[in-house]
Formats: sequence, C-alpha cells, structure tokens
Amino acid sequence: MSLRKQLTEILSDLLPSNPKEAVKGTELIRLLRIRLDGQYSDASLRYHFSVMSCDPSSPIAKVEKGQGYYKRGADLPALSGAQELVAMQQGRLDELGSNLEIDRAMLRLSKFRAIIRKYVETRNQFTFEFRESLCAGAPLGNLWKFPDLVLIDWEHGEFQEDALQLDPAHLTMKQTLGLPPYRLTSIRMRIDTNYHSFREDLFQTMSSAMWANTGELYLAGSIIDESLGNQIRFLANQLGIGVTSFGLSGEALDDLPHPAQIENAMDRETEALMGRLRVEHLCPPKSRSHCGWDELNNLRNDHPEMNQLLAWLGGSLESGKVRPFRRKG
Repeated sequence: MSLRKQLTEILSDLLPSNPKEAVKGTELIRLLRIRLDGQYSDASLRYHFSVMSCDPSSPIAKVEKGQGYYKRGADLPALSGAQELVAMQQGRLDELGSNLEIDRAMLRLSKFRAIIRKYVETRNQFTFEFRESLCAGAPLGNLWKFPDLVLIDWEHGEFQEDALQLDPAHLTMKQTLGLPPYRLTSIRMRIDTNYHSFREDLFQTMSSAMWANTGELYLAGSIIDESLGNQIRFLANQLGIGVTSFGLSGEALDDLPHPAQIENAMDRETEALMGRLRVEHLCPPKSRSHCGWDELNNLRNDHPEMNQLLAWLGGSLESGKVRPFRRKG
C-alpha cells in the first residue's frame, strides 16, 4: 500500500477535529511510525503532510497562522456545492472567473453551514445532514428530494451531559393524541439568492420538504433589494415555505473563523459568533401536524440515508435519550 493511501486511512483516527488541539508535525510523525507499514524518512512524511493539507479531499488540514495539524471536516455535498456556484454565476458572472474565487465561495458556504449548526445547537435542537444523497455521482433529481439539513425539535426534555433526556409524560401524551414526538424541519441553505435563482430555490425547498412538518430556505445574506424581497415573500407564502436570512454578507463570512473552529467553539466563543448574526424571518413556514409518511417511505427506497435518519430517531425514542447523530467511519 502506498504511503499516501496509508496516511489517508491512519490520519483520520489520529488527528483531532478541533484546530485548537492540533498536533505538531514532530509528534504526528512519532504517532504514525507505530502504525505505518514501511520505513519512511521524516522529510518524506513532512512532504506528504504539506501536499495533503492542500488537498480538500484528504483528512489532514494545517492550522492557519500557526503550527500543527488537525482532522479536516467533511466535504460539502457535491450537488449542493455545484448548485450554489451555478446560482451565483447566474447573478454575478464576473465574480467566479478563477479557481481562487470558486474556493472562496465554497469556503463561505462551509462557514455558513457550520454557523447554522451552531445556531441550531443554541436552540437545543438536533440536526441530520444529507450528505450521501447529494454526493458526487448522485442523481441531480436528489436535489428536489433531499434537503441539506433536517432540524429535529423534540420540544420537551432536559439536557444531561451529552444527551437530551426525553420527558416520558410528554411522550405518552403525544402518543395518546396520535401526534409525533418530534417536529422535522427540512432546510435548504444558500449563501444568497437573486432574481434568476429565487424561484428554483423556493420550489426546490418545497419539493424537498414534502415529507417534513415544515420547510425553510436559509439565506446567509440579507435581502437588500425591496422588490426582490417582496417577490420572495409572495412566492414563499404561496408555497408554504419559510425564509430566514442571517445577515452574513460575503465579507462577513470571510471574517469568520475556519469552519472547524466554529463547530468546536466554546460557550463564550459561541456567544460571540451568535452576536454576529442578524436573523430576519422574511416569511414564516406553514406547519403540518404530521409528517408525510407516504413520501418518507418512498424516499427510503431512493437512498439508505433516509433509513439512517429514521433509525436514529427510532433509537432515540426507544432509549428515551437523544444524542447528536454520528456517522460511522
């Protein structure tokens, strides 16, 4: 097995996810030698660290403005990232003329996703991201079936360490009334929208939320154009879709820390990050009391990722405790 392939497999286990806990090169080499098959010089290993840390598909990332390495976060789902670029090109063709601009656009989207996960966490809700359903090679039609993110609100419970302890009395009452014990909100995320793309954004949000209690379009930036805002509100209201903006311009996203640092922010840092948001609800979503079970069953056959979501929800209900979803591997 080549050194590159060995490093790809081993580094995922060795590296910390938090950049603040980054491992320096010397210590990382020491840890690697215990597991590597073959003899490699320090110079060869450091060369591979350098090359791989510049590759978005590799598991190793280098600390910005510092020393040490940490585990790179999951890549953006390919279909979502590509669609974001297409939408931006429709509105501002001259701003995406180079790989540098494309990289910056994708980094902004990664930061927005990270800030949304943190925002949801502060509201005591849980998230499930559809990644495999929107990966490279997945059918383009999946963009109309699967959202970027699902918010799960269990409504009643008490947090104990790393889990939400569900309220048995509340669950019993829900069961008696024939109501689901949680609410599912299907989320489509966009950095921005414009006259060329807002209709597709809203219809796609509606289509990928057919099985959830509600559907929402999350926009990083504010809607400055009054006419555009009015058109978005009118169509969103007709479709029953909520629209929320977070007041994060492109420049504001550039000023945010690395996505991994956002996701691992401590309480005080999280408070500072939330203070940068200017949340505006442009249009409230229309809510359904029950999920679309027929649509859910159909999607279970389209991709096993939906089964992962349902298994997690069912397991949480059975145990009476809800922990953040963790992907295997």
